[in-house]
Amino acid sequence: MFAWLVGSDSRPPVFLKFRSSTTFIILTVATAVFTDIFVYGIIVPVLPFALTERSNIKPDSIQTWISIFLAVYGAALLVASPFCGWLADQSSSRRAPLLIGLLALGACTVMLCIGNSIAVLAVGRVLQGFSAAVVWVVGLALMVDTVGPEGIGQVMGYIGLSMSLAILLAPLLGGVVFAAAGYYAVFAMAFGLIVLDIILRLFMIEKKVAVRWLPDQVVHVPNAGIKREDQVDPEDGRISTADLEMRAMSPAQDAEKTGQDDIKQSDSEVATTPRLRGKWTSRLPAVVTLLASRRLLSALWACLMQASLLTAFDAILPLFVRDTFGWNSTGAGLVFLPLVLASFFGPIVGWASDKIGPRWLATTGFVLSCPFLILLRLVEKDTLQQKVLLCALLALVGVGLTLVLIPMMAEITYAVDAKAQRHPPGFFGRNGAYAQAYSLFNMAWAGGCMVGPLLAGLVNQKAGWGPTTLILGVVSIVTAIPVSVWTGGSIWKKRRRDREDVNLGTSE
Repeated sequence: MFAWLVGSDSRPPVFLKFRSSTTFIILTVATAVFTDIFVYGIIVPVLPFALTERSNIKPDSIQTWISIFLAVYGAALLVASPFCGWLADQSSSRRAPLLIGLLALGACTVMLCIGNSIAVLAVGRVLQGFSAAVVWVVGLALMVDTVGPEGIGQVMGYIGLSMSLAILLAPLLGGVVFAAAGYYAVFAMAFGLIVLDIILRLFMIEKKVAVRWLPDQVVHVPNAGIKREDQVDPEDGRISTADLEMRAMSPAQDAEKTGQDDIKQSDSEVATTPRLRGKWTSRLPAVVTLLASRRLLSALWACLMQASLLTAFDAILPLFVRDTFGWNSTGAGLVFLPLVLASFFGPIVGWASDKIGPRWLATTGFVLSCPFLILLRLVEKDTLQQKVLLCALLALVGVGLTLVLIPMMAEITYAVDAKAQRHPPGFFGRNGAYAQAYSLFNMAWAGGCMVGPLLAGLVNQKAGWGPTTLILGVVSIVTAIPVSVWTGGSIWKKRRRDREDVNLGTSE
């Protein structure tokens, strides 16, 4: 009945080339990210109403319950991320987990829409956290499957762009629609977007599935069919991506080629490859093996710090502009616009990361953010010049943080591939360990979103605006140190090898 849609042995699905194209898959994942954040964001303006009018919560307890719901969402995201990563890497298809996440998103939206008790709203937030974990973990892994490491930076830029659009539009539209048309109209927007998301996720066909009907389809196979003489040092720089993408082959062909490559290795080549781990390491979860990579840990730390710096303003900026400039909630919301404007250049930053590597882009981002974070302390008076200064400094901080996030998201892919080179082909399984790596990214990001506002709010309450921005600047410059050392592999090993190459060339 649905053979025209899903295909059969004798008949490919309708519009197969378009549905399995890189453009359509990127569009689908970007829409999934946009939908997830948009549904989260449009609820923010109506949540106080839902608590007071529908759940009979006293007005003086609203702030407490909003904080609790934020914590519940963050906890669900943290707990669900590693599970989603493991499930996605074990699954034969990335689309199936994405559809499960969509069901969770639909269920949470229904519960938040009709819920009239704290318990129902809390369960809705838990499901929302689970849905976010699926979208980010599986969606980013699907991006790597689709484009391979050589183009992942620019693709992550598009994902960052969709995220920024949702962050900007969701609270704005949620507040406007709620004021103009009421409570249920806000959720009508959410359900309409979810329907669009359903259509895209159902119509999307992964490249590794499309190869069944399109034998010439190029598929990225994690850690398979790579000649060892073409590899670079696993702890130094990006891997030669020309060797990381190969045409799809049958399991028999894959096994035959792998065997031939192993036989062709000379003794000298074997001697230069890292010593294989014991059998017990192959039984460890991929997450444990990945966490042994200082390169990946550095990337995760950078993501955690970037999220902390960005979300710290959620706790301190609205209060600052209210007390200093007397701005209302509209002004407090619009002041975030300069901070996120730079993220619209995410695809360009990602393209640059693909060309020159993520190390110096991310390092520059943290170094650049430092002085502008500290200079925010100069904003003290309610004058036009001070308001312009605040917006300009926030825009420059946004540029720095954008230079960090997109390259670091790509660096996670590079780090996973580098780690895979130190093990036999297939060590991380058929699908590699991309989903589990991005589950760690999700946890780092969620941790930063929890730590940043909490610590910034506490420091601001005790010491004020100036000391808070000073601490944020110090955190930024300190984080630049491990990023410059470990991003792209150990910089010390790279310099040592460069010296050895120079000496070898001189002797010849």
